[in-house]
Amino acid sequence: MISFNKPYLTGKEVHYIYQAVNSMKLSGNGVYTKKCHDFFEKKYGFKKCLLTTSCTDALEMASILIDIKEGDEVIIPSYTFVSTANPFVMRGAKIIFADSEVDTPNIDATKIEDLITPKTKAIIVVHYAGIACNMDLIMALAEKYKLFVVEDAAQSIDSYYKGKPLGSIGHLGCFSFHETKNIISGEGGMLTINDERFLKRAEIIWEKGTNRAEFFRGEVNKYGWVDIGSSFLPSELIAAFLYAQLENIEDIQNQRKKNWNEYYSNLKNLEDKGYFKLLSIPEYATNNAHMFCIIVKNALTKDKLLAYLKKNDIGAVFHYLSLHKSDFYKLKHDSRELLMSDFYTDCLIRLPLFYELTLLEITFICDTIKLFFNNEIK
Repeated sequence: MISFNKPYLTGKEVHYIYQAVNSMKLSGNGVYTKKCHDFFEKKYGFKKCLLTTSCTDALEMASILIDIKEGDEVIIPSYTFVSTANPFVMRGAKIIFADSEVDTPNIDATKIEDLITPKTKAIIVVHYAGIACNMDLIMALAEKYKLFVVEDAAQSIDSYYKGKPLGSIGHLGCFSFHETKNIISGEGGMLTINDERFLKRAEIIWEKGTNRAEFFRGEVNKYGWVDIGSSFLPSELIAAFLYAQLENIEDIQNQRKKNWNEYYSNLKNLEDKGYFKLLSIPEYATNNAHMFCIIVKNALTKDKLLAYLKKNDIGAVFHYLSLHKSDFYKLKHDSRELLMSDFYTDCLIRLPLFYELTLLEITFICDTIKLFFNNEIK
């Protein structure tokens, strides 16, 4: 069986975890946490980074920082994972779901303005597959209506919009290091703070609502409870694992891009024949090779192809189910049809993509897809 994903280990993870254990500093915000923060701030120019135990935690921190309250409205794409919406629902916001673009599953920025009301507090954008949303338009709307922008950059490490790293453009950015991502720590995430208004408070929220970090830096002579917060920071063991990955980010990214390009060169002629579409990458965006997907014409074809791939020991999967039609939120949704979100729900298939995927395996997957469509056409 060719699995959908296989976590890649660089070889240094266990060594760094061993060093962290021997240091007798196992809780968060130790040496390896600082190494990770420094790496991101220097390489990508984020004003401040805070590791978290998940991207969901980073989004929860964002919801606190922008002061989401009962009755606020938050605009979120329907085609995303529940973690994009949950942190804002938990603080009482009403979710206003937006549709996807025709060419990408990203939020359709041209339709956001029609969704803005006096109650709108924030726009949450999701850079699907690490492909940037139209951030110029989104940030212009945010400035016009005095809204916050949070980038759900869970899939977007080492990807750019017009030369700017994703996660550095909105007021806040949220990353994932789940084992299915390019750079991993098993579970893990990070909040990037790009607006100076949030720099001090973010650290307090991160440290359970205390000014503990300031105390350990010698900036105050005692620390106490000064705000709301939670235990968002991960242990040094997670940070140590992550740092081994970060040291090898160039190698990891180069290999993933090589695998992505191999898929593309093998399957482009089937797209040209009209069998399916490949994911479109706008001129303003880069490709970080987070995923390779094909977009077939209808749900029946998707189900048949997934079954055919499974029969041939290939672990392909579908992706998100439109949140506006979920059991939890469908009665709260305002009844608008979101046709493109539903289209991607019905028609998008993700193919195996990971560091150790071989050329032989990619060729086999592509040949199997070609056989399926040849048989379907007959």
